Amino acid sequence: MKMLLLSISLFLLMACSKKDDMGRVDDIPGLGGDTWVKGPLDQWLYDTLTRPYNIAVKYKWDQFEFELNKTLVPAREEKIIPVMRAIKKVWMNTYIAEAGELFFKRYCPKFFILSGSASWNENGTITLGTAEGGRKVVLYLLNDFLTKDMPGYKLKDTANVKQMFHTIEHEFGHILHQTIMYPVEFKRICAGLYTANWNNIEDMDARRDGFVTPYAMSAYDEDFVEMISVMLVEGKDGFDKIVNSIPPGYSVNGVSQEEARNRLRKKEAMVVSYFQTVWRISFYSLQARTRNEIVQLLY
Repeated sequence: MKMLLLSISLFLLMACSKKDDMGRVDDIPGLGGDTWVKGPLDQWLYDTLTRPYNIAVKYKWDQFEFELNKTLVPAREEKIIPVMRAIKKVWMNTYIAEAGELFFKRYCPKFFILSGSASWNENGTITLGTAEGGRKVVLYLLNDFLTKDMPGYKLKDTANVKQMFHTIEHEFGHILHQTIMYPVEFKRICAGLYTANWNNIEDMDARRDGFVTPYAMSAYDEDFVEMISVMLVEGKDGFDKIVNSIPPGYSVNGVSQEEARNRLRKKEAMVVSYFQTVWRISFYSLQARTRNEIVQLLY
């Protein structure tokens, strides 16, 4: 037995000491080999976002910035400037115009991570963006980004672009309410109707219960920021259209058309009041600016 153990030990020692051709260690991504000579794209990001707002954008692929069990595609470099320019116009400039640079610099996330594809979940839903502690925002689906001034654009591409803006506004809404909470009365408007099975609910069914989207049914906080996001991206006319689209009759939970519409209007009023009283921001003015920028990009 001793001779057997000694033989195994010698074999392992020889195997470990044998020099395998692993290549240069400093060429392994994340261990020093992922640096590159900065070019015009990096200079544009620095001049446009980093120097004035201390916002860094990471577009080079790094799997460790994402969930390791997801299959994702890197963002194409030719998409980076169009995406970040659009985000600056639709989200950054509009907030700065309404609340000032000091507000934006204080509360904006400082680190953007970009992925070319969506992140698919086990339940069939996709994650289009996440935010961590008000510091880092991860954006997905960049490679499908097209606006009307880009080759190959079709009107149907507006859905992907609007969804990206929806994600940004949604995540920034989380940063705001995590800094100063919205009124507790908001949670009572649709109490008892929140569900973990929101992904099995159709848009209209959610609206018939007084929610602006199915995802708004997942939790109080998600309900609040979905209201912010949809109201900003769709504009006042678009939100009014959503409210007015609720048909006569009752939802499966017994909510009438009138009550469903009233619930959405109560939520709208609370969002507007929250922005005014807490942040001194005229929400309807911010809404008009945001929608105007989206229209110029897409229509």
